[in-house]
Amino acid sequence: MSLLGPKCGVLVRTAALPPDRSYVLGSHPHGIMCAGAAAAFCTEGPGFSRLFPGLRPSLALLAGLFRLPLYREYMMGFGMCPVSRPSLDFLLTQPGNAVVIVVGGAAESLDCAPGQHRVTLRRRTGFVRLALQHGAALVPVYSFGENEVFRQLVFPPGSRLRHLQLRFKDLTGFAPCLFWGRGPLPLPSPLTVVVGSPIPVPRRPHPTQAEVGHYHGRYVEQLRQLFDRHKVSCGVPASCQLSVV
Repeated sequence: MSLLGPKCGVLVRTAALPPDRSYVLGSHPHGIMCAGAAAAFCTEGPGFSRLFPGLRPSLALLAGLFRLPLYREYMMGFGMCPVSRPSLDFLLTQPGNAVVIVVGGAAESLDCAPGQHRVTLRRRTGFVRLALQHGAALVPVYSFGENEVFRQLVFPPGSRLRHLQLRFKDLTGFAPCLFWGRGPLPLPSPLTVVVGSPIPVPRRPHPTQAEVGHYHGRYVEQLRQLFDRHKVSCGVPASCQLSVV
């Protein structure tokens, strides 16, 4: 089931997310500005509240951005929150909250380019540990078209300019990208955000590494299945495979 928002893209629901529990939604890929996640979970353009009644989404962003006066109020007005432990713990203790984490982060943004379907996930396990500590169901989300709404000058791994980008990211948490669209605005390209089925997770205040690894593996497999099931209908060639690094 999906609802069309002509300026915000399409939001697709593959399963119900009852508001009697909390959720950790992993959003992929990051893209330049997380356009798909912002449209789907911070606006009503694609109709989130009609597809998931009773659920309150919160897109988690770099905590340092919330130290900027006015911009902080702007983000909070859209229901965004810092991707900090106190904020996430507070939200996940209350049923009906869905925390959206763009798992690949700034590192993933450096590789986004049209036709690219590559997610930084293999060593990203913190969001799984967080879900286990709260017993929050894990939900994979994929934004088809995210890497098409902007163009970026991608510097090859190992190059001096890529090294400078990574060094800046390590110092600030933000990766500087050279990108363009219609000026600073995104290109008019189709954007479809598909929300997968929830993966039930037991509550483990002190999860073991084996438990984290088990549910991380289930999450990766379900994300791959979500991508394969919807890629052709979203304009991706059937031969294309999701790359998880």
